[in-house]
Amino acid sequence: MTMFAMSLGEDGAQLRPLEPWRAAEFLAHMDRGREFIGRFIALPDVVTDLESSRSYLRSYADKAAADTGGIYGIWAEDTLVGGVLFRTMDVAQGTAEVGCWLEPSAVGRGLVTRAARAIVDWAVEERHIHRVEWQVAAANEASIAVARRLGMTKEGVLRQSYLYRGERHDIEVWSVLAPEWRAARRAR
Repeated sequence: MTMFAMSLGEDGAQLRPLEPWRAAEFLAHMDRGREFIGRFIALPDVVTDLESSRSYLRSYADKAAADTGGIYGIWAEDTLVGGVLFRTMDVAQGTAEVGCWLEPSAVGRGLVTRAARAIVDWAVEERHIHRVEWQVAAANEASIAVARRLGMTKEGVLRQSYLYRGERHDIEVWSVLAPEWRAARRAR
């Protein structure tokens, strides 16, 4: 039984809170997608065993309790295949940064776009977040495509700002403002 789940469409995919008690499932998911997920983000380098998995999820439980972030898994056919998160959330300032990841078995199904749309919609409508940001490695074409599908605007490039696995990478900054989000939602 799943206590809190949101349907992501007719294919049965669901968005659920990714809580510390799911650490073993999260680790198994990370092991399945470690190389693919790790091409652009450090998550697989951080989640390497059961304790680090539990610790990572606990850090997001702490963020949720402090109202400064949150993490949500994407399940397809009852298997955790990816996730979306609020890396940061500052309700007083009305800003949040959204991120995502996905294992190879789930690519090409629109799962990240649907999940990100759900949490951005919640942030704008329920939490009154005015600006939602998406920071992405300039080489991560799939993630950039999600930002575009979400109606975000590319604001610029932070040149060589991300040191990852010994190399410096450019980071693109994308965002959507609440009035833009609402207008796009009405148009859908």
